Amino acid sequence: MKEILKYNHHKIGNSLVIQADCIEWMESLPENYFHAIVTDPPYGLKEYQEEQLLKRHNGNGGVWRLPPAFDGHKRSPLPRFTALNEKERDELFQFFKRWGIAVNRTIRPGGNIFIATNAFIAQLLYNALVEGGLEFRGQIVRLVRTMRGGDRPKNAEKEFPDVSSLPRGCYEPWGLFRKPLPLKMKLSECLREYATGGVRRTPSGMPFEDVIRSQRTPKEERVIAPHPSLKPQAFLRRIVYASLPLGKGIIVDPFMGSGSTIAAAEALGLRSIGVERNLNFFKLAQSAIPKLKIVTSEETANMVIEEENFPQAWLFKQ
Repeated sequence: MKEILKYNHHKIGNSLVIQADCIEWMESLPENYFHAIVTDPPYGLKEYQEEQLLKRHNGNGGVWRLPPAFDGHKRSPLPRFTALNEKERDELFQFFKRWGIAVNRTIRPGGNIFIATNAFIAQLLYNALVEGGLEFRGQIVRLVRTMRGGDRPKNAEKEFPDVSSLPRGCYEPWGLFRKPLPLKMKLSECLREYATGGVRRTPSGMPFEDVIRSQRTPKEERVIAPHPSLKPQAFLRRIVYASLPLGKGIIVDPFMGSGSTIAAAEALGLRSIGVERNLNFFKLAQSAIPKLKIVTSEETANMVIEEENFPQAWLFKQ
């Protein structure tokens, strides 16, 4: 369709990756176009700007900081979420309110939005998305030791050896939202008309659960896709699988990064669109997605789903 073809794009299997500003792209689409969103956005609004990424790479200054070593393990740089001032928090709120409005117009009624966040930003993000018109449906807890928090007071470690400034991070929250169902429409009616409204049960037939034991992203995947916030395929495939209640439709990742969500959809034989503004990450995704798609581990082995065949023309239909 012309709304997609006007952007720099590349087709990979059942999926399409696009270089664009995601809000601008969504605002150009027809209403009720796609079925679900699975995404992990940046939250400083500036940590993925070119100059900040360069400072991260050089390990010198900027919004990325290198936490102290823990038990001899080198820790990856983290963006300074706690350092956001009131003006930056308001800018973040307004951005995600606008983003929520764009999502609410473009996703189908009942469509799921799974969005990664963190303990510092979650309240602000959730309020912004609700003001944007989305319905809060709960929170998915990814149990993973994130290396966040647990540090003694800076420059006073010896004076206060038994104090941590914050609890050690052992989970990552993912907000679950959906576009509200039309007035008086039942879930069963929404499923029949829009193929949306609920979450898909696991391949074994058990309910999808809101606490998922996870791991840090394996080195094999980080080598394939060296993105600062890469999530593991074993976790993403569970979220992607659950996002489409009937196992059909279009999943969108508006903040695609290196393409891990798209790779998870490809591994499950599902259709997806990834949108990324940064040209370097857009190029990285094109090479990383086919490689991440075939990554297997003990965890991912349980998420191998029989691939369905979709018409090649699906990308260009309304």
